[in-house]
Order: sequence, then C-alpha cells, then structure tokens
Amino acid sequence: MANWNKKSSIWWTGFDVDVKEKALAELEAKTQTPHFWEDSQEAAKISQQISSLKEELAVAEHLKKALADVKELAELGHVDERAITHLKKHVEQQEFRIFLSEPYDKNNAIMEIFSGAGGVEAQDWTTMLLRMYQRYCDARGWQTEILHQSFGEGGGPEGRIGTKSVTFEIRGSHAYGFLKKESGVHRLVRQSPFSAQKLRHTSFAQVQVLPEIKEVAEDMQINPVDLRVDTFRASGPGGQYVNKTESAIRITHIPTGLVVASQSERSQGRNREHAMSVLYAKLHALKQQQQAKELKDIKGEQMTTAFGSQIRSYVLHPYKMVKDLRTQYETSQAEKVLDGDLEEFIQAELKLGE
Repeated sequence: MANWNKKSSIWWTGFDVDVKEKALAELEAKTQTPHFWEDSQEAAKISQQISSLKEELAVAEHLKKALADVKELAELGHVDERAITHLKKHVEQQEFRIFLSEPYDKNNAIMEIFSGAGGVEAQDWTTMLLRMYQRYCDARGWQTEILHQSFGEGGGPEGRIGTKSVTFEIRGSHAYGFLKKESGVHRLVRQSPFSAQKLRHTSFAQVQVLPEIKEVAEDMQINPVDLRVDTFRASGPGGQYVNKTESAIRITHIPTGLVVASQSERSQGRNREHAMSVLYAKLHALKQQQQAKELKDIKGEQMTTAFGSQIRSYVLHPYKMVKDLRTQYETSQAEKVLDGDLEEFIQAELKLGE
C-alpha cells in the first residue's frame, strides 16, 4: 500500500492539476468577453478545450477523493482490498495520459487496413484485423464508422467476406494517441482455411493510423483546382448496392496523387466532408514523412519508421502466440487478442516511448 501511494503521488504530480485549473479559468474568462461569439470557429475551439479540461479535472478529483477514502479506512484498520484494486486499476488507466502528450494524441483517429499479397488469404486476414480493432474500440467505449471498404472474395471462415482495403473513423478520447503505434505490417501464420490440405500459410496486412485533423494549418490549405472529385455508387459485398444514387465520393489530390473515398453517408456532401478529413490526415502524414527524411539526411544516419515495418506476428499454427517485435511482449492467448484484447500490447508500446 505504501509503495502504491508513492506511485499515486507521482501520477498526481504528472497530471498537472494546478496547471489545468489555471488554464480552465483563463479560457472561461475569455468566454465572458463581449465579442467572444463573433468568431464562431475560435469560440467552438475554446469551448471544446474547456469541456476537455473539465472532464480531465473531474476524473482527477474523483480519483483524489477515492484515494483519500481508501487511506482513511486503512488508518482505521479497515483495509478494503477490493476498493484498492479498483482504484489502482483506474489510476493506471489514467496515468497513460502522461504518455499521450503529443499535439494530436487527444484527437479521433482514422485507421486504414490494406491486404498484402496473397489474394483471398490476405483479404480474410484484413477482415480479421478490422474485427479485432472494432472490438477493441467497443471495449473502450469508442465509436467506429466505416468510411470506405473495398470488398474481396467471400467463402471465408464463419461466413467472412474478404477485404482488400478499409478506412474507418474512430471517435473517442485519445483514440489517436492510443492507436498510433499500431501502424505497420501485421503478420498471420495459420493453417489455411481455404486449402483442402490445410497447408500452413503466412498472410500480411498493412495498418496505418492517422490523426483526425480538426484545425488545418495554413501551409496545408488545399486549392480546389488541385482536386479531382468523382462520384460512384456505394456497394457492399457481392456487388449489393448500399445506395442506388451516386452518393459515394472519391477525391484525388493531383499534386501528390493521394486518393481518398467515402461511401458511409447517403448524401454527397457528408461523404465529401469525410473524404476531405481523410485527405487532410494523409497530407499531414506525408508532411511528417518528408520531415523525417530531411532529419535523416541532416543526421546522416538510418532512422526507422513504424509505417512499412513489421510490428507484430500472430501465430495460430503449429502453436498459438502473438508477439510484438518492438516491445517483445507476447501472449499465448491468440484468440483473445483477435477478439479485441489488445490493451497489454498497446500499454507496452506506450511505455516503450519513441
């Protein structure tokens, strides 16, 4: 109990309660100025910051009170192990906010999954990864929405339809911060469910996680003449039409060749908004890659990047093992991982740092 109390104090200091209370007071003071609502975009930004700070301070106050209650009972000789375990779990969950301090870590996330070479095997693996991440998000209370999905072949296990590529939005507090290190190549080894001989097969899929860009920097503004916008009919697996009108949008950014699409909404306007959100996220990622290359050239040394590198192996045959190649964390509970139990992997990667 004593060691954990010390750890809790360290966490409390790292939470910067005093700093956040001061920041909240300053922002709330701005809302009282006569012309605050004249700039609706800036007002909305400040209101969102106020809401976020209030949420974080409410969590901190709740944990502070719970810790005081546990300590008071312990001093009276009543050690409530269940309450201590519950409180410890909540503190450990919240302390990860200390690791999520990068500019976009609080944002929603956009995840893309692409099947690698291997046809139907890789397409089925991509569908499995989509399901895994959706279940992880559900467990965290995050909302997911598929923006665009290119379907592959059917006939997979449990009636699964293969996926060539999929783009989906993840809405939730710190979604990008928690998931950003999932970018990279994911490798699956299993007995092929598509082979009568049950041969061992290796499949690959590429995951990319992007932050939702809520505020577009001046140097990322897009000239409309640089965009080619095409409309098409959204369709489901087997060519089933989701919408009989051409409401789906495909946008090509001519200078970079980046292509994005959205078919989740029934109106072209909403699909265009979604597609542009993905495009801004991709342009941000491209800008980061260019900066990383320039930094490498300056340093004159090799720099690794998560994008394009194999990060995790999922082995289902001849034994069961999921292993992260960066942190070396592994588990034999492969089915649980594929069912969305990713927390230990994500926590290990956050603790490892950059």
